[in-house]
Amino acid sequence: MILIAILLPALSFLLRGMILHAILCLVLQITLIGWLPAAIWAVVSLNNARAERRTDRIVRAMRNSR
Repeated sequence: MILIAILLPALSFLLRGMILHAILCLVLQITLIGWLPAAIWAVVSLNNARAERRTDRIVRAMRNSR
């Protein structure tokens, strides 16, 4: 998924269901200069989503252990 985020940032957002982000990213990606920030934004967003899911799993596990 990180490779998709780097090569096709708008597709990365679309696959995760973030349609408005994908449109904005596509507009940014159209220019050659804007492609690099779009790719960085997609990778950072993907890593943040993974970290949030990991945190949610930890919180659920802590609640279930009580």
